[in-house]
Amino acid sequence: MTITALILLAFAMSTDAFAASLTRGTGLTAPRLPKALKMGLIFGCIEGLTPLIGWGLGRAASGFIQAWDHWVAFALLVGIGLHSIVASYADDDGDETQVTTQPLFATVLVAIGTSLDAMAVGVSLAFLDVNIVLAALLIGLATFSMVTIGALLSRTIGTLLGHRAEFIGGLVLISVGCWILYSHLQAG
Repeated sequence: MTITALILLAFAMSTDAFAASLTRGTGLTAPRLPKALKMGLIFGCIEGLTPLIGWGLGRAASGFIQAWDHWVAFALLVGIGLHSIVASYADDDGDETQVTTQPLFATVLVAIGTSLDAMAVGVSLAFLDVNIVLAALLIGLATFSMVTIGALLSRTIGTLLGHRAEFIGGLVLISVGCWILYSHLQAG
């Protein structure tokens, strides 16, 4: 696999994390650079580790991971998406902490949900002549960059969408989960 193909793969793996960062960032009233970098680091690290995990598992038992990764990603993303939709209807009692904080656990779950496809890619890379460490680093760096940019852009997008940004974000997460499930079932 050429370096160009690895770079394209890395950015392809980061697109769902980019979409998720747009939606996760809309709940923040002011996603400044430090918050965006933190979100980028969380997503980038998880997205960079999952191909390594997948590669290791691919060497041991590729059939199991490929058979279930899309269901796990679907369940995580739909669950978090539904939570976002329900939260968008919560009464606004003026408590800014509900809007300005994004629980670390929820961010990690979204990052895991969007990175399971990278684990499946890691499984497939186990059967190719690929430097898996380089591939994982490129995927992690691309995801870090895309998520940081997405979190920074979310402020503008969130302002344009108003109070229903979290609702739309939930729909996007559900759509990404459904797309992952559909694309895997169509391929199979």
